[in-house]
Amino acid sequence: MNSELPIVQIDLPTGFIDLGMGNPDLSLLPLDSIQQAANSFFAKHDPRPLQYGVEQGDGFFRRALADFLTKNSTYPVEPESLFVTSGASSALNLICILYTRPGDVVYAEEPSYFLALRIFEDLGLRVVPIPMDEDGLLLDALEERLSKQKPKLVYTIPTFQNPSGRTLIETRRRKLVELAQDHDFLVVADEVYHQLSYGKMPPPPLALFTNEVEQVISVNSFSKILAPGLRLGWVQAHENVIRRLSSCGMLDSGGGMNPFTSAVVRYLIEAGSLGEHVAALQGEFKSRLTVMDEALRRYIPDAEYTRPGGGFFFWVRLPDMDTAVLRSKVKEFDVDYRPGALFSSENGMKDYVRLSFAVYGAQEIDEGVKRLSDCLALR
Repeated sequence: MNSELPIVQIDLPTGFIDLGMGNPDLSLLPLDSIQQAANSFFAKHDPRPLQYGVEQGDGFFRRALADFLTKNSTYPVEPESLFVTSGASSALNLICILYTRPGDVVYAEEPSYFLALRIFEDLGLRVVPIPMDEDGLLLDALEERLSKQKPKLVYTIPTFQNPSGRTLIETRRRKLVELAQDHDFLVVADEVYHQLSYGKMPPPPLALFTNEVEQVISVNSFSKILAPGLRLGWVQAHENVIRRLSSCGMLDSGGGMNPFTSAVVRYLIEAGSLGEHVAALQGEFKSRLTVMDEALRRYIPDAEYTRPGGGFFFWVRLPDMDTAVLRSKVKEFDVDYRPGALFSSENGMKDYVRLSFAVYGAQEIDEGVKRLSDCLALR
């Protein structure tokens, strides 16, 4: 075995601080809890999760997940409304494969998650940007666009949006669902940050509407609230959507997604470890968010941003700068970010950067922002 090969993908040069990464700190991954859950699974001597899985996903796991979601929301969640996936990205990809064809139109927030834009591009979909303000997707702009062209789906990250950190207010959520019903398009709600609130609770998730509304599909994942390497997530949707997802050719061939991993995570949920871990993350990320906010105010007072209420990211405007061009210079200071143009479907947002407070502790966050400031001072 070549000892020089990186152990994990996120290995960086010693001392380098990449504030652009969207993954949790390695020290926050609950190795002990996952090991205990795995031990509980193996102690049962049940080989069924090592077999091809049920297409919708293991029923015991879906029941445990439904109980967890019910306890952490204001409405009941039924196991039958859940479909197990290999994460939010695989869910989005599968939804697009089943509900769209190359050349179809997708509306997406501007800015939006850049890797979702990549999925749309890979599938030959045409992305039309819809602007946002501090309260999320602009419904007036959406209605105006709908009068000219109907999309197959609208992709939104309604809570603590990636990259902007914005949250769609409740009145707009209800209006968006009404528009989807009136114009017959899908709303694909990427709700992976909904559990990561560090102050005022966000409005109920769009998943709330899925029992009665076939046009809303909520996508979620354990990548942000447990561990990305599990490659485990879920869809919450109307029974007709669940039926279509479960009967697709991929699952006919391969069976349900991640039966073994979901079996282990089931024991973790039933032990109460997931709830405890999410609470710990909320406390830790709130502290790190404050550190980044204070560092930006101290070192880059001209930066323009709104302090997020949850999630992983600050969306920072650096006036009169092309952050994609600046990025190569920034790396000379052993620091990095993600330039705003990555998150634009029309190559805009060039004076923005996305900064994450999830992957580093307080000292490195402060130092990273200082290095960015040092670079800006010499531009």
